[in-house]
Amino acid sequence: MPSSRFNAFTDYGIGIGLRIPHYQHILEKKPVVDWFEIISENYMVDAGRPLHVLDQILEQYRVVQHGVSMYFGNASRPNRDHLRKLKKLVKRTHTPWLSDHLCWGSVDGRYTHDLLPMPYTWEAVETTAANIREVRDFVEVPIAVENVSSYAEFHMSEMSEWEFLNEVVERADCGILLDVNNIYVSSKNHGFDPQVYVDAVPADRVAQIHVAGHSKFEKYILDTHDHPVLDPVWKLYAHAIERAGRTATLLEWDDRIPSFQDVHREALKAARFLPNNEAVAA
Repeated sequence: MPSSRFNAFTDYGIGIGLRIPHYQHILEKKPVVDWFEIISENYMVDAGRPLHVLDQILEQYRVVQHGVSMYFGNASRPNRDHLRKLKKLVKRTHTPWLSDHLCWGSVDGRYTHDLLPMPYTWEAVETTAANIREVRDFVEVPIAVENVSSYAEFHMSEMSEWEFLNEVVERADCGILLDVNNIYVSSKNHGFDPQVYVDAVPADRVAQIHVAGHSKFEKYILDTHDHPVLDPVWKLYAHAIERAGRTATLLEWDDRIPSFQDVHREALKAARFLPNNEAVAA
């Protein structure tokens, strides 16, 4: 199987997102979990309950940071104040890699707080790659960029989404957080074969994989993260694992969150596809 500094974290197994409704259960019951993923922005503060809980989690669990507001695709350079806070958290968590989305989300200091799809142009490739390199050099940990789900496309695009992703990560020399649910959602919204996307991605750059649930509507599919993973997404995940080998995997469940045991049980379904895996029950 491919191996590099981007997919070398093969011992990380299966993780779940650290979410507020599960704080008490985790701290009291201390369930066996391979690792937790945190949303960086929820902990980029100086004090308060989030950091107090995080410090307790860090005493017994591995934590990986995942961001939602870096906006690598912005035309402007990364915000230095944001980077300083991010690096401070990186030093606190000792995250082995840092992930955020391949998207844009702000103009002239005004933020949409949304993960907006990119125009797939050569100019955007160069700008995005430069931003990723700047963030990596500042925080001093490997970066993995995540493909987003999308519901609209730019007419000015000069390549496919997967070609754009490949060009960006090659120029930035970074990893990929491959979200197979996002690939599936976008494939249905835009009419492409999701396996073609997975096959096109350089397997040796896949540092992590996301799986999640989505919702089907009459004319489109929405990335909702509010129920179990659907069978076609598990099928796509299995195909991604065949290509990339054993890869750190995370279940996203961010709305209508059930009990910790239910979320963990759903996440552990990924063990069926991971080679040489011995999963533990919640």
